[in-house]
Amino acid sequence: MKILRHIILLCLPLAACMQASAASDKDQFNPIETGVTSLSIAPDARGASMGDLGAATDPDANSQFWNPSKYAFAYSQAAVSLSYTPWLRKLVNDIFLANLAGYWKFGSEDNQAVSASLRYFSLGEVNTSGPGGDAGQSLNPYEMSFDVGYSRKLSEKFSMGIVFRYIYSDLGFSESYAGDQTTGASAFSADISGYYTTYPVIGRNECQWSWGWDISNIGTKVSYNNGENPAFLPTNLRLGTSFMFPLADYHTLAINLDLNKLLVPTRPRESQYDVNTPEGEREYIEAVEKWKNMSPFTGIFKSFGDAPGGFKEELREITWSLGAEYAYNNQFFLRAGYYYEHELKGNRQYFGFGAGFSLNVVRLDASYMLATAQTSPLDQTLRFSLTFDMDGLRDLVGKRR
Repeated sequence: MKILRHIILLCLPLAACMQASAASDKDQFNPIETGVTSLSIAPDARGASMGDLGAATDPDANSQFWNPSKYAFAYSQAAVSLSYTPWLRKLVNDIFLANLAGYWKFGSEDNQAVSASLRYFSLGEVNTSGPGGDAGQSLNPYEMSFDVGYSRKLSEKFSMGIVFRYIYSDLGFSESYAGDQTTGASAFSADISGYYTTYPVIGRNECQWSWGWDISNIGTKVSYNNGENPAFLPTNLRLGTSFMFPLADYHTLAINLDLNKLLVPTRPRESQYDVNTPEGEREYIEAVEKWKNMSPFTGIFKSFGDAPGGFKEELREITWSLGAEYAYNNQFFLRAGYYYEHELKGNRQYFGFGAGFSLNVVRLDASYMLATAQTSPLDQTLRFSLTFDMDGLRDLVGKRR
């Protein structure tokens, strides 16, 4: 007997938030379903501490996730960052996300950059059982992705970027006694982004106002169980703006806002159909099959206007983040922010806090998440990022010589 199961631990954050939802009408709870949800987890401490945002903030080594077109405006020629996040640590202690990202600017005009990142999401150790309750396998499922990107200034104030990504999800297993050998699921995707920044003078102070957008994970479906269970990638549209102004000499404050919408069609809801009748049940089954078989590119366009609740539910699918960053002499940073998702679409609502300290060569950032719902498994999530500035390292080596 062939047995193939998908490990659902990756969906624990969403499932727990579902249970924490305060919605009185459970039939209306209809979050958007995607595969490889780890691609949506913010990897770095800086963006997470401001409520998971970064579409228009100043570029850094982790811009590959938020908006890779920002690399063309990076101040340093190159940088590399390593981030680590213990995930769902209120429930388990062996799930984590590790992320390595970096960029290098090249060209005589200092207007283009190449970038790359590697993500590894481990679901820890999972023990299975065999026939009759006998001990089964001890597994370590994981998901990973690797991507490369290119960004370029198209003018003094505007740049665009593109990223190509390979995704591998190893969540399935087969029982050895059945003689079935399974492999993980692969997918390919691409991102396209833009970034605009200008320096208006308000009073006697020169400020910075930036806008950014990023459409990420445009690509194939990820298919488990030999293609019988395809899932949409978490294709996402991110729009953001940032306004930074000086408070005094060496003191600056940036106010940032991001809006997000998943470009994934909403699964038909059973309550839309009279499933107590043969006709209604057949219509519901056909609608679900049509949703499952929909191509990713068709799904992007269908994601606008397909919500069962109409325009009101479409608005519920938009999440927003509002955050601030205080910087002293670009060496010491304090950050805070808030993330909001409607209770009927996942109910992820939390505050982010963080700090950072930068020297010429290295910068250390840390963040802490405080969920507004006490039962949220995301509460008390920590993130750490360590960034190495290649310009600073080069200057340091030159001085020693």
